Amino acid sequence: MLYDWYELGRATMRPARMAARSWRMFFNPLNPWTHTPIGRNTLAACEVFERATRQYAKPTFGLTHTIVDRAAVRVSEEVVWEHPFCRLIHFKRDIDPRRAAADPRVLLVAPMSGHFATLLRGTVETFLPDHEVYITDWRDACSVPVSEGRFDLDDYIDAMIEMFRHLAGDVHVFAVCQPSVPVLAATAVMEADGDPNVPLSLILAGGPIDTRINQTVVNTLAEKRGTDWFRRNVITTVPWQQPGRGRRVYPGFLQLSGFMTMNLDRHMQAQKDMFLHLVRGDGDSAEKHRAFYDEYLAVMDLTAEFYLQTVDTVFVRHMMPRGLMTHRGRRVDLTAIRRPALMTVEGEKDDITGTGQCLAAHTLCTGIPADRKVHFECPLVGHYGIFNGKRFRSDIAPRMAQFMRANDPCAANDLSIAQLEHMAAMPERGRRAHELEALAFSFARYA
Repeated sequence: MLYDWYELGRATMRPARMAARSWRMFFNPLNPWTHTPIGRNTLAACEVFERATRQYAKPTFGLTHTIVDRAAVRVSEEVVWEHPFCRLIHFKRDIDPRRAAADPRVLLVAPMSGHFATLLRGTVETFLPDHEVYITDWRDACSVPVSEGRFDLDDYIDAMIEMFRHLAGDVHVFAVCQPSVPVLAATAVMEADGDPNVPLSLILAGGPIDTRINQTVVNTLAEKRGTDWFRRNVITTVPWQQPGRGRRVYPGFLQLSGFMTMNLDRHMQAQKDMFLHLVRGDGDSAEKHRAFYDEYLAVMDLTAEFYLQTVDTVFVRHMMPRGLMTHRGRRVDLTAIRRPALMTVEGEKDDITGTGQCLAAHTLCTGIPADRKVHFECPLVGHYGIFNGKRFRSDIAPRMAQFMRANDPCAANDLSIAQLEHMAAMPERGRRAHELEALAFSFARYA
């Protein structure tokens, strides 16, 4: 019923939103009233209201070009592997195939935690000039028919194994936050089976490997509430209007409410600032606000079984660090991981995944030699900053690039100074550089 009430609320707002659009059409540039204080204030109020009550669609990556060897080249999106709940997208650069083969292949595993993979648009853009980039494009659970079956943490691990096999192991995996756990588990399962397609390296950024360490609000809330509380309070059924009607989900609108209430004062101030920018005609600031909230307010549903199993496994019972995690009834043995190199990245000011939680992977993966392990804690960086933004481009991405090339038999061992400078100087694309409070990993935030 919760989802139905939400849809009803959206429906009741449509007349008011249509009225706001009408007023915006009335106050067009040819109307003299538009350029009066009344006109400017009315236009600003209508836009703020319309945007605050809009349902935001999945954003696009919009990456059509990149710079390779100081020349602009075209980029196209190519779906190379597909699953009912995920697509694997390759950002294909229009360059000589020999040059493409010499660049490391990197698989960005986007968090399946409420926002779309486009959250990593800046991450993709940073690596495109000197890497063959792939990304997991997770589907909104409400758009997947019930006939396609369930999708839980075991299915997630299976999907990662299939992707690694599709790429024949010739890939460096960059798991952003939540996927760190299933990526490690998938690699351990493959190693235990002697599968030759394990990745060349694993890079885990802000992953909740051991959430007993330096606990954050996410960890303490999950432990306090317990899995059953989340099952009773945040799980609902997709209504009949959606393709996934009847599927049990943790809905995006509940996740978004958790995001917003964490820093409600900041968001209210941002809306007030947007109104003032529009009244004053500050188009650049208004456009930055639009770009930020177009991404921030676009959310997706998660399957109930995946959400609950992840909360229980990662936050409540801490199964992976205790050596008790299983996949399809088999124990996940992280000591079996021997072939991939391992790099972990943390942010000094990360309030989602506490410092030390991701670093714990080094202690658990005892089969990887110490000289093939790297850890970097980036100063003055929060959760969002470990995979996007200025500090990511200048401090983290170049280290990752060097790490991948050092563990890639087909790539040049070192990036040139020019390549490193280019990576650090990548533009912001108009995106605000502040933290997106809980964008990347929001499990257990709603209370």
